[in-house]
Amino acid sequence: MTKLFFLISLIFVLITFTSQLEKQKPPTAAHTELTNYGFPIGLLPSSVKSYTFNQTSGEFSVELGGACKITLPPDNYLAMYSKRVSGKIVEGRIAELDGIRVRAFFKWWSITGISSSGDNLVFEVGMITAKYPSKNFDESPQCEGKHSSS
Repeated sequence: MTKLFFLISLIFVLITFTSQLEKQKPPTAAHTELTNYGFPIGLLPSSVKSYTFNQTSGEFSVELGGACKITLPPDNYLAMYSKRVSGKIVEGRIAELDGIRVRAFFKWWSITGISSSGDNLVFEVGMITAKYPSKNFDESPQCEGKHSSS
């Protein structure tokens, strides 16, 4: 009986440990590049497949495993990421952003830029901005579902 209890306990510990290792997947080059420019990794989902970056112009392109949705903290806005996200990054600023939309006021809006302002991120939707604590984006989220249109 003691051996059976020990074996079951060992299996439980191994399952818990391996599931925690899977959650702590190392950041991709795209996630690392975000931090190099003063942004948290949580601006990109964990489903990054490839990444290109032109150091001269700052232009980047991120290929995800497919289009996906994510619930953004802290206000639980639904965000849709296209299969491809692109833009231009410099220290503390992402401009010409394409591929991320957020649902607010019963409509989908494209996020066109993001600025890092101290401990906050400022999201731009056209001429409108919204500021959120950057600590809300410390972890790279997993896509909640995949969609065929983007």
